[in-house]
Amino acid sequence: MATITYLTTVQFGFGELKAIAPSLTDLKIARPLIVADRGLAATDLIERLRAASPVLGNAPLFVDTPTNPTEEAVEAAVALYHEHGCDGLVAIGGGSPIDLAKGVALLASHDGPLETYAAILGGIPKITSKVAPVIAVPTTAGTGSEVGRAALITLKDGRKLGFISPYLIPKLAICDPELTLGLPAGLTAATGMDALTHCIETYLSPRENPPAEAIALDGLKRAAGHIERATSDGCDREARKEMLMAALQGGLTFQKGLGAVHALSHPLGGLKQVSLHHGTLNAVLLPAVLRFNESAAAAKYAEIRRVLGLPNDADLAGWVAGLTQRLGLPGTLSQMGAPREVLPAIAEAATQDHSSATNARSASAADYLAMLEASFG
Repeated sequence: MATITYLTTVQFGFGELKAIAPSLTDLKIARPLIVADRGLAATDLIERLRAASPVLGNAPLFVDTPTNPTEEAVEAAVALYHEHGCDGLVAIGGGSPIDLAKGVALLASHDGPLETYAAILGGIPKITSKVAPVIAVPTTAGTGSEVGRAALITLKDGRKLGFISPYLIPKLAICDPELTLGLPAGLTAATGMDALTHCIETYLSPRENPPAEAIALDGLKRAAGHIERATSDGCDREARKEMLMAALQGGLTFQKGLGAVHALSHPLGGLKQVSLHHGTLNAVLLPAVLRFNESAAAAKYAEIRRVLGLPNDADLAGWVAGLTQRLGLPGTLSQMGAPREVLPAIAEAATQDHSSATNARSASAADYLAMLEASFG
């Protein structure tokens, strides 16, 4: 049995943003850098965050977080961190600001360059406890990055790599469903499918971790039962709460590893010629991956069908595709604007991605290319 650790402190519930003031004191963060993005800056959420603690009232703010975090953005935020003598970070938003904050916490306390610490390049043991403390405040229900040990960052040369360490897990996650009310339907659907995919992929991972598998199945049940409600009514408090919990649970199971969906969506998300939303990519890729993996995990597929209330012979891939369609998301890579000519390079990159190692079934570049072709439309 592998070592099993769960994982960090979570404040979960409506109104829990108030917990940030005492938490900053407990973590000895006196000069935080707030990390967000320009979409969030156009709302009142940053001001609500500042109002929750005097320490945050005049804290420096970094909002130039790209949709897919980049090495350049990490370096710019690190410069701001050092300029203001910061001693910790508060990341608010979706997975992009949270992942960016993890990158800043790493480079603010470790010598660069960033690629030194990439998992696929042997960087995991180089990340130490010196990582600056991060408080994560998710405002979408999708990535689970608020409790995840990984950050996905696109390097200057276009590679989208994973940086993985228990030291990158935020010291505190404040999961307040109040902050997700009113999230636009498209973003609700896309981030929700990200959470659903995490629960499925981590459950199917061959690593042995029964507690993580139980959490993944519970998260899947919550996501499948509430994603359509949350998408159709942005103020449905129960649906918003359940989706935020599903996203959290997906993140709690990351230590089992992900799989082929993420091995493909990571390099696709690093493309410079088009910006492809991670959650939507996962929704589009998941059916082809489910068809590829079924022969290697028949018993687990049966359990997923049971949790979803589907017949024993139901086509899981078809169920996912139908859900994606009902949510109004694109159903193919071509509809998302992905260029066909990149598919062979993406397939090759997928074999090198850290998520490939924990797919339910070993996949070659040819296998990945077939999955991409099936998803292209």
